[in-house]
Amino acid sequence: MSAYQHIHPDFQHLFALTDKERIAFLDEPRWIGYQVAQQIMDSLYGLMDKPKRPRMPNLLIVGDPNNGKTTIIRRFYDLCGQGYVNEEANPVKPVILAEAPPSADEKGLYISLLERFFTPYRASDPVAKLRYQVIHLFRSCHVRMLVIDEFHSLLTGSAVKQREVMNAIKLLCNELCIPIVGVGTREAVRVLHSDPQHASRFDVISLPLWYLNQDFQRLLASFEKVLPLKKPSALHQPEFASTFHTISGGNLGNLHRLLIECAKEAIISEQEQITLKLIKSKSWLRPTKGIREISV
Repeated sequence: MSAYQHIHPDFQHLFALTDKERIAFLDEPRWIGYQVAQQIMDSLYGLMDKPKRPRMPNLLIVGDPNNGKTTIIRRFYDLCGQGYVNEEANPVKPVILAEAPPSADEKGLYISLLERFFTPYRASDPVAKLRYQVIHLFRSCHVRMLVIDEFHSLLTGSAVKQREVMNAIKLLCNELCIPIVGVGTREAVRVLHSDPQHASRFDVISLPLWYLNQDFQRLLASFEKVLPLKKPSALHQPEFASTFHTISGGNLGNLHRLLIECAKEAIISEQEQITLKLIKSKSWLRPTKGIREISV
């Protein structure tokens, strides 16, 4: 494997696979760490370690669509949130990762949370009964953190509905004495403005787009370490970095999609490396106001 030093040792075994298997590997989810992601992870670890108190700190993570928010939160869940059975044979779910209902609706929120427990419930039950069931399950399963993805969905609905669902979130935080983390687009910050009390409870972390700088070059180098191409591409070089940044717009999801498509083409064409000519001569996905357009 000495010829494949450009690939991380954990992935050098992939060169024993067929081209079809290497291409399939490209579509598998995997974690690529970087500084801002680690800072967010550290903030989440810190929240989990907070001692219980009447007014727990909360966090809202916001950023552009397809820029890695959900990937970070799912990585955190994989590391810290997996359920298990403790020494007393009681079920433990350290982190509940749920998705906000499609619109601001208190009952919809409780149903989304109940689904995480795979427990029977009646959607026709009164809101108060569903709320009691949620609180009981959170306590019995020793939940230490609630994460609500797609938090910006709570903007859909009347102002009254928005206040109701935010008051429900505040009640869960107060009753259970656990931190609550929201994840959504930048518009999600508007949800907090429905009541000054909500804004005062949440710190906000913004996940920015990538600038064309050394951090972006290091990110490209990290990506190259997991692309099963037999020849080095030197993706961190300035001309590569500039091209990738222009096409992706600094959006992590767009960059990832572009790199995967380039790597697939490199394998299929037997070039086994990504070149500037390969990138510029093909019909790659180019983001335009958040929409990836395929040039033809």
